[in-house]
Amino acid sequence: MKFGKSVCIINVGGTKYAFPKDVIKDFPLRRVSRLHSCASEREVLEVCDDYDRERNEFFFDRHSEAFGFIMLYVKYGKLRFVPHMCELSFYNEMIYWGLESSHLEFCCQRRLDERMSDTYTHFTEEHHKTANEISRTDEPSNGKRDSKWLERMRRTFEEPTSSLAAQILASVSVIFVIVSMVILCASTLPDWNTAESNMVEEHRYTDSLEHPSGIIEAVCIGWFTAECIVRFIVSRDKCEFVRHPLNIIDLLAITPYYISVTMTVLTGENSQLQRAGVTLRVLRMMRIFWVIKLARHFLGLQTLGLTLKRCYREMVMLLVFICVAMAIFGALAQLLEHGLDLESGNEEYASIPAACWWVIISMTTVGYGDMYPITVPGRVLGGLCVVSGIVLLALPITFIYHSFVQCYHELKLRSARCTQSLSAEFLN
Repeated sequence: MKFGKSVCIINVGGTKYAFPKDVIKDFPLRRVSRLHSCASEREVLEVCDDYDRERNEFFFDRHSEAFGFIMLYVKYGKLRFVPHMCELSFYNEMIYWGLESSHLEFCCQRRLDERMSDTYTHFTEEHHKTANEISRTDEPSNGKRDSKWLERMRRTFEEPTSSLAAQILASVSVIFVIVSMVILCASTLPDWNTAESNMVEEHRYTDSLEHPSGIIEAVCIGWFTAECIVRFIVSRDKCEFVRHPLNIIDLLAITPYYISVTMTVLTGENSQLQRAGVTLRVLRMMRIFWVIKLARHFLGLQTLGLTLKRCYREMVMLLVFICVAMAIFGALAQLLEHGLDLESGNEEYASIPAACWWVIISMTTVGYGDMYPITVPGRVLGGLCVVSGIVLLALPITFIYHSFVQCYHELKLRSARCTQSLSAEFLN
């Protein structure tokens, strides 16, 4: 901020807060911290609603009481809902100031999830503009804007719903993923292997890449490689692109093919290739990661990934429940079925790890029937194990469900905002 006094006054709905200019720079609220990077009053007015140069006062026409609770979060690190205020209205205020639902306390997150699952959340056009402004401020502003065609290319490859070209590109990518998966699955069929062996015998001097399956595989890999390279070139932040989980999965799906081709070229059709056969088969099976590429184009898979990311605590808690139950029921089952009578006991329960396998298939109500208790106490224990498994697995399901609904709404709104912004640019 290259203007005004050293003390900034934030006026939110009539309630004033005074901060030093240095504090504004690293303020936890993104909308307030954006004031520090403003170089003119015009840029300031894009962030706030009004500005008084003499007093160096920034006015925001927002809910003052809600901002008071947000300031308590800035001061103490705990964010809760304002009493007698709609949860969705307070959530809109959070989005305006640059906060997310993850900043709320756990009890308030539950309230918000329940409310959002009952009512579809509609954000006003003002909030849509706010989110777009925040996303633009996250871009590196070094005075050099990306050209318009580069931004359009980026949206075409990163946002499948942004334009007709993006939808066509996404459809072609999905087709290549499906074709590659069909080839991968078919290559494990006995008839396929027999036909391929006969073809190799008839064309022993022909490289394996000249076979129809090898050609299709090479074309698919070529498409995925070109797509990944173009997306890397048009990305805003190259380091962030490399760290993105979906891009890491793309790399894991593409790299094994080039490694296997390199090993084939270096070793040739000899005994060394046979010794490396297990490695090649493992690398070949890593192509199954291509299925995860569908997450770029389907909202459901994105919702699943975001839900797992936000509910990792509940997932860990569920695994802890299962592990504790496995230890308890496994030890008791081994004792009742084998430990009390070593001579005529059930040999399938000869060890606790073997009994733990029976516990896990019983708690999940799979019941393969490969091992089962034969004593009366063991059967009673088996019934308790099944009932306990049903209860333990059902405990965190409600929270995971509400998180899934919330993530779905957020991603759907984000997709709608991208479509609206693209339409506005097209009309302009």
